[in-house]
Amino acid sequence: MSSPKNLLASVRADLPASVVVFLVALPLCLGVALASGAPLFSGLIAGIVGGIVVGSVSKSSLSVSGPAAGLTVIVLAAIESLPSFQVFTLAVVLAGILQIAFYFTRAGILAEFVPSSVITGMLAAIGLILILKQIPHAVGYDGEAEGIFEFSTRDGANTFTRIAGSLTNSITPGAVLIAGVSLVFLFWWDAARPKQGPLRFVPGPLVVVVIGVVGNALLGLLVPAWQLGRTHLVQVPIADSPAAFLRLFSLPDFTAVTNSAVWITAATLAIVASLESLLSVTAVDEIDPKRRSTDKNWELLAQGGGNIVSGLVGGLPVTSVIVRSSANVDSGAESKLSTILHGSWLLLSVALIPFVLNLIPLSALAAVLIATGYKLAKPKLFLERWKQGWSQFVPLVVTVLAILFTDLLEGILIGMGVGFVFVVARNFRTAITVTHDGADWMVRARRNLYFIHKHELQQCLGRVPDGANLLIDLSATSYVDLDNVDIINAFIKNAAHRDIAVIVRGDIAGKTTPMIDAPLAEVRYA
Repeated sequence: MSSPKNLLASVRADLPASVVVFLVALPLCLGVALASGAPLFSGLIAGIVGGIVVGSVSKSSLSVSGPAAGLTVIVLAAIESLPSFQVFTLAVVLAGILQIAFYFTRAGILAEFVPSSVITGMLAAIGLILILKQIPHAVGYDGEAEGIFEFSTRDGANTFTRIAGSLTNSITPGAVLIAGVSLVFLFWWDAARPKQGPLRFVPGPLVVVVIGVVGNALLGLLVPAWQLGRTHLVQVPIADSPAAFLRLFSLPDFTAVTNSAVWITAATLAIVASLESLLSVTAVDEIDPKRRSTDKNWELLAQGGGNIVSGLVGGLPVTSVIVRSSANVDSGAESKLSTILHGSWLLLSVALIPFVLNLIPLSALAAVLIATGYKLAKPKLFLERWKQGWSQFVPLVVTVLAILFTDLLEGILIGMGVGFVFVVARNFRTAITVTHDGADWMVRARRNLYFIHKHELQQCLGRVPDGANLLIDLSATSYVDLDNVDIINAFIKNAAHRDIAVIVRGDIAGKTTPMIDAPLAEVRYA
């Protein structure tokens, strides 16, 4: 159990970190809802539930959940095809129930098979996407929602055409000024923030928000033409009474539970949301300074519970989200208290001070996200993998490019495919050695033998001349598959006709053990 001193230190770290995550999450929650064709408040509900509910149940210390950009295409298609939004939220509830079923099948173990180079590539790709997607917002072009991460959008534009268009036709001086000052401050604050005293707890993004709000107000007084209008500011739904606020929440339409389309949507959401969550939690464990390991299977239970609650109150589906999680890690969070607090700030702010939130310039929040993206995609990451060799560097680069030009899940699958190619290539390296001293020969397996080693084994045995004394050394193996056993048996049977004396060395007493798929022929064992 933590001592009071350690608990106090954790709170001191988690409180400012939660503010940073709140400021990162706010525009993304709204942006994902807008991009999904859902009510804006449904994105905020998902953010609140992801913070408070999933944060409380999850065993991850630093992962932050909420509405995910990777689900926008699925959610948009579902909302357009289902009879109503309330029917869609029923699908979200059912998806949560399916995720809990995944927990009982222990499906969380799948996350352990993703190579670290692919996880690093995912982090770097998300960082680059954040930078590229926020450049238009930083210069005042807010035609694309904050939460869009896909390369191509339905209007035929893509990430690079959006940037080109914003830089040539949509530059807003006030937005550029606020974003520029904010970025300079953030990078300066990271280097200059004092290590002692109360200022060390001041989160840079919170100062940036103040810079944005105050700066925009000053522009209205000094240069009215540069002041940012409503379309360049955060737009949180405002309720004029407590009753109106409660009406922003809605129950699912349970009468549609027999609709097959609802179940198809639920299954799709459950599978994709589970994969995204597992990958995100794995990535967070990689960047956790304390290298804590999260129970991936329990995470499915936490995410399932979160989706049940989110769907029941009218929210979008939730997953663990790497953008918010990385901001949490980078801000020095110590425990999941930061995650829970960020959800609490979302709830309190939209309930009590939505009019204040609506004063925040999107360009200021874009600066926060650009700085976050840079920390995820530092050149140092690429240099480290380069030094580790092609087998680490190539999957990293392929994963980054694939995610940039497709989406998160497709990119990771492509990266895993390339990583698998390198695994196979490594196994094609010499696994068998041949040595001899006069008539005495030895064919030695240096590691387990699989079907891909058949050709190499045949070549090595083919070098043994007639009249030789051959030692086949399998002592370094724990497994020899049937194809290679057949090759060894065929050679042994032919050896009597070539005057070759064969001895097999290895832990194969009795000639049938778990290490081989079939007994070897009658030979003398060392």
